[in-house]
Amino acid sequence: MLTGTGFALAAGLMWGLVFVAPLLLPEYPPALLAVGRYLAFGLICLPLARMDWADLRALKTADWWEAAKLSAIGNFLYYLALAAAIQWAGNPLVSAIIGTLPVVIAVVSNRRNAARDGHLPWRRLLPSLLAIALGLACVNQTELAALGQGDVARYAQGAAIALLALACWTWYPIRNADWLRAHADRSPRAWATAQGLVTLPMALLGLAVLALWQGLPGMPADVSLPLGPRPLAFMGLMLAMGLLASWGGTLCWNEASQRLPTALVGQLIVFETLAALAYGYGLRGAWPAGLAVLGIALLVLGVVWALRVKPVAQAHPG
Repeated sequence: MLTGTGFALAAGLMWGLVFVAPLLLPEYPPALLAVGRYLAFGLICLPLARMDWADLRALKTADWWEAAKLSAIGNFLYYLALAAAIQWAGNPLVSAIIGTLPVVIAVVSNRRNAARDGHLPWRRLLPSLLAIALGLACVNQTELAALGQGDVARYAQGAAIALLALACWTWYPIRNADWLRAHADRSPRAWATAQGLVTLPMALLGLAVLALWQGLPGMPADVSLPLGPRPLAFMGLMLAMGLLASWGGTLCWNEASQRLPTALVGQLIVFETLAALAYGYGLRGAWPAGLAVLGIALLVLGVVWALRVKPVAQAHPG
């Protein structure tokens, strides 16, 4: 339990980086940020594949198709939607929506995976869920109040796209955990590398599509492919996200998913929210307001409480 929680914390710290990249590169369109991140992820996984060559060769065709689906939805579609939502609606509104992931995943997986993982009693799980939900409400109330008046239509579009990102990242950890729990003898590191390898041709295809369609509406004309107006900053940030947020985060999350019930590990995605908030406040150079501090404390309390809840095996008929 403790080891799994540590891996989930490490994943959250690395995944929090993806929330600041669209803010550090506001002149880059979301599609180029997504392609750049996963092109770096795929290239990094090429030399890493040598460490797990035997495990990768043992993967069947169905396993590679599963890795491709996880990468397409949990990597490309998720980050494309997230980056667009942050640039259109701002980080606070997106945090308010993506921050509900611990509650959404816990509820979905506790209903879906009770037979496999055991049932986390709702009565004992409820205080944790309420603390996390209330903490998110406090944090995001402070953030949303700072938005002020803006383009309502643009915010609404950003919110809708953030909901798409929420759906993608509700699906990804549950489906990824399904594979890992069904293949407990397989290496989580090799599975993370496999997802990176199948991401590489997707990124190359995406880059080719952007090169062909960069004149279409929504693609700024002053963005020169493939590196954009700030090549060094772009390459450095993409490599950092590819190594840390993509490969390292996926590896740590895979390790946590093999050790913890899906309903519990889903709640630990709150670490990503906490990391994103910390990085965001660091970029602002400001401390969080009192209500935000209360919210962060409630988030931590909810996670600690969740770790005390033990799954109960369901009785099988007959």
